[in-house]
Amino acid sequence: MSQTENSSRDNGAEPNSDAKPDAPRQLSTGVRLGRFLNRAAGYWSLKNNPWACALGLTVLLFAAAQLGSQVFWNLWNRWFFDSLDQKNAAQVWAVVLLIPLLVMASVVSSTGLLVGRLVLQIKWREWLTKSILGWWVADQRYYRLPFVAEEQSVPEARISDDIRLAVEPLVDFGLGLMTAFFTAATFATILWQVGGSARFLIMGWTFEIPAYLALAAIMYAAIVTTAAAASGRHLVDRVSAKNEAEARFRAEMTRLRENAESIALIRGDDDERASVIDGYRQVVAAWLAVVRQNAIASVTLNINASLFPIVPLLLVAPKFLAGELTLGAVMQVTAAFIAVQGALIWFVDNLLNVANWLASVSRVDELVEALESIDVGTRMDSADEISIGESDDGSVHLNDLAAAHRNGRVMIATANITIAQGGRVLVAGESGTGKSTLIRAIAGLWPWGSGSILLPKGASVAFVPQRPYLPLGSLRNAICYPAGDNAVSLDEVVNALKRCGLGYLQGRLEEEANWDGELSGGERQRVAFARIIVQKPSIIIMDEATSALDEDSQSALLQLVCEELSDSTIISVGHRPSLDAFHDRKITLTRHAAGAEMTSAQIEPISLSPILDALLEGFKKFNHPRTRSR
Repeated sequence: MSQTENSSRDNGAEPNSDAKPDAPRQLSTGVRLGRFLNRAAGYWSLKNNPWACALGLTVLLFAAAQLGSQVFWNLWNRWFFDSLDQKNAAQVWAVVLLIPLLVMASVVSSTGLLVGRLVLQIKWREWLTKSILGWWVADQRYYRLPFVAEEQSVPEARISDDIRLAVEPLVDFGLGLMTAFFTAATFATILWQVGGSARFLIMGWTFEIPAYLALAAIMYAAIVTTAAAASGRHLVDRVSAKNEAEARFRAEMTRLRENAESIALIRGDDDERASVIDGYRQVVAAWLAVVRQNAIASVTLNINASLFPIVPLLLVAPKFLAGELTLGAVMQVTAAFIAVQGALIWFVDNLLNVANWLASVSRVDELVEALESIDVGTRMDSADEISIGESDDGSVHLNDLAAAHRNGRVMIATANITIAQGGRVLVAGESGTGKSTLIRAIAGLWPWGSGSILLPKGASVAFVPQRPYLPLGSLRNAICYPAGDNAVSLDEVVNALKRCGLGYLQGRLEEEANWDGELSGGERQRVAFARIIVQKPSIIIMDEATSALDEDSQSALLQLVCEELSDSTIISVGHRPSLDAFHDRKITLTRHAAGAEMTSAQIEPISLSPILDALLEGFKKFNHPRTRSR
């Protein structure tokens, strides 16, 4: 029998019912962008990722080759039109013969840049996804995240979609800005050399503006960029709100699908339809806000699109009419001006893309911030967290244990309990007194509170919830989870399946299916019992693990566990009176203002009625050897 020592008293502290979890920080887009770039820059670490720099250098070489091919095409335009202007047929054909070489150079550089850019996007996204995904999954952060950051309702969407939408444009924008800078510098030099200076005669004074075409291109680009930035300054916020509305809408439909049976049984179709349609109305409203902001920004973009090809012709026309420039020079200067313009107004052309990118960057950083808050929350002072340690005597010790909400409100007052190895403890109490919280604290999932929990050194712990988790894959894998198929022999799995009342499924052990959706609630709970039979954990923690089973099935499975795993410690939560027969001690949680109090008492064996006792005694006498020999 286990010896359980209890003392559960009011700790004298008033519950902090007014305390609230820390609200998410409202950081500016610029701050979030800096945080994201700092994290994403880890991809380029030579120590952790030596091939990243080689890949990046290859992409830059192809980008330089593409820029070089553009410069040669610009020169080709001048040669060709000068030849036409001079009506020199031999020179025209000589220039035409250069086309295959230029085409080949352009194709090789462009294709290499495309492939290199896509590979860089994939690898960079892979690295960042592994980093954040591994962080989210490790140490049960995926479980604690909803308690710490309620707004992070769909973290999987931020990991699968927003990381992609944050990394892929980052590569495009990085290459785009770099290419734009060198393109502007290269073709501005051509404008300077070919276009020369402009001379103006005003009131008898001659004014000369050197490199006037390059200066005009810079001034034009500055005006257009400033106008675009002013007209689109709210676009990032609108796009971010649109993405958030889309995520909430997807989450609402996912919730509907996951609870389809319950909703259908209570005929909740109309209410759910109204809720989903209301969610979509919010998506439409968010999209309309994006459209309105886009309309404002498009005025600048459309004006620029109309003036873009005309401005260089107007600027170069006086010099051509004065005979200072040839037709070929005019074509070269016009193409160079357009190239400089395209480079300098890169932001204008990518305004909407930048807005979408910054919105995804903010969503990724919000998830990172929430994960950081979990780590900060689990590094609290010892007085503000439940510590998990090891015991040397094989028992489970709850020392000065108190559980609390994350906002500080006490749920379970301080108590000291010892559960000896092989003990079977039933946790009971009214709904809302913290029974599930207590066993989650013992399982190491609930860190908020104070005190310590000591588990036997090297003990394996199995947690059996009301709705067991069955992963995708074969039924055998679901039974052996998380150890894997090869951890247990097939004969052991088949035997456990039969003893847990699922022998009719033994022919489907290797079949891959969505077992979580195919099996009933009772069958899933039987699979969970088969799992603990084959894994033989040292400590078994059950939370309403037999709620979907009838009384006879519950008794058969619990009796099986008691016989097969007699040395395992069992801690379970349940409400059925029949559970008492399979436990030797009961911990009862009683609601109090300062937190639920725990009391522990021995469960007395249920004696049979006098008639059954007499019949049993008679049966024993009848089967006694002396009686039978007579």
